[in-house]
Amino acid sequence: MAYRKLLRMKKYLTFIMLLTTFARLSAQQKQLPLDDRGKYIYYEVVEVKAINKDSLLKRAADFIHQDYKKSMNLESSTDTSILAKGTLVIDKTLLVAGHPSGEVKYNFTVEFRSEKYRFWLTDFEYIPYQRDRYGNFVASTNIGTPLEKTPSKLNAGQWKDILGGVSVKATKFGEDFKKFLASSRIETAKKKAETISTKKW
Repeated sequence: MAYRKLLRMKKYLTFIMLLTTFARLSAQQKQLPLDDRGKYIYYEVVEVKAINKDSLLKRAADFIHQDYKKSMNLESSTDTSILAKGTLVIDKTLLVAGHPSGEVKYNFTVEFRSEKYRFWLTDFEYIPYQRDRYGNFVASTNIGTPLEKTPSKLNAGQWKDILGGVSVKATKFGEDFKKFLASSRIETAKKKAETISTKKW
């Protein structure tokens, strides 16, 4: 009985290790492209036919203030664009429950035109985490390292994992953003309670 249990545990651990390795390799393969400044960028152009520009602008601001309020700050806005700053937390492992290895600061821009909009995340800077005296993971410095520059303290494999993690998180952000802008979250006004009249019948 005990032997069978041990065998099952070994199989389970081997399976988890294989999944983790696969996830890391997949993340390494998917890295963000570079823009014309040589900076990593996540960029998308989205066509929209049924939603006007003002509604999209309002929804983009709501997205920052509601869905990503803990990790984003609105910097400025006009009648055609929004600029914000945000933070992505990068996990040590992608599948197995692990701990965060650090955070990545980024700039977010979204611009609107008739029947389309575009958005991008760029100027990524990595800040490693360390444990504080309470056991919490906190930023070890206030100065971030641009993703384009490999820091000497990390080997190439670890840095590829970070780049892969940023790609995964940026893609998830992009999907969340497009979904939010495509769906109307305007609450319907509550109907006034109907009163009963016995005078007319």
